[in-house]
Amino acid sequence: MNLKILLPFRIYAEKTGVLRVVAQTRAGSFGLLPQRLDCVAALAPGILVFETAAEGEVCMAVDEGVLVKAGADVLVSVRNAIGGTDLDKLRQAVEKEFLNLDEQEKSVRSVMAKLESGFIRRFAAFHHE
Repeated sequence: MNLKILLPFRIYAEKTGVLRVVAQTRAGSFGLLPQRLDCVAALAPGILVFETAAEGEVCMAVDEGVLVKAGADVLVSVRNAIGGTDLDKLRQAVEKEFLNLDEQEKSVRSVMAKLESGFIRRFAAFHHE
């Protein structure tokens, strides 16, 4: 298989000869082998594992995103990715950076929703005057 990991601003990794891929979704982990049918999956923040004959098993922390398998091509589009070899450090990176970022985004979205609703109320009151 051919694996391409895409970030919003660049291609993070491009690997050929990938033997297997293991990814995490909200429903749990699942694996991809070369003969698997085409599929699409929404990824949760976690550890993405892939194996090549040259490098062996490679682990990387990925933020939420989408995985698409079409034929021999596997595209993983995520907001952020961190490579490394120590699984404990990668797990800590997922917890510290990706999951914490989600909480910050929820807070920002809440504030923006309040601002938007306040603006709409004031605009509607102005329009009725």
